[in-house]
Amino acid sequence: MATGWAHDGAVQDQIDATIKDGIKRARSQLPKGPGLMQCQECGVKIPKARRQAVPGVRFCIACQEAHDKEQVAFSGYNRRGSKDSQLR
Repeated sequence: MATGWAHDGAVQDQIDATIKDGIKRARSQLPKGPGLMQCQECGVKIPKARRQAVPGVRFCIACQEAHDKEQVAFSGYNRRGSKDSQLR
């Protein structure tokens, strides 16, 4: 039950919006176009099975893992639900 000026279901609306934003961000980061034969980062040959499994692949597995770790480090947090953001 929402309190104050928020309408009933406001919390669920925030959760739904956060999920939709996450899906939109993830889809925007998917590789597009033809995949590469060699890793964009290190130049190692990308195996045929990986190219078939991941359309538009740009990185070898090692470089992709490093790239994914960087993305996690720079991902923001949900300011909609953050009490700190409401107190500022």
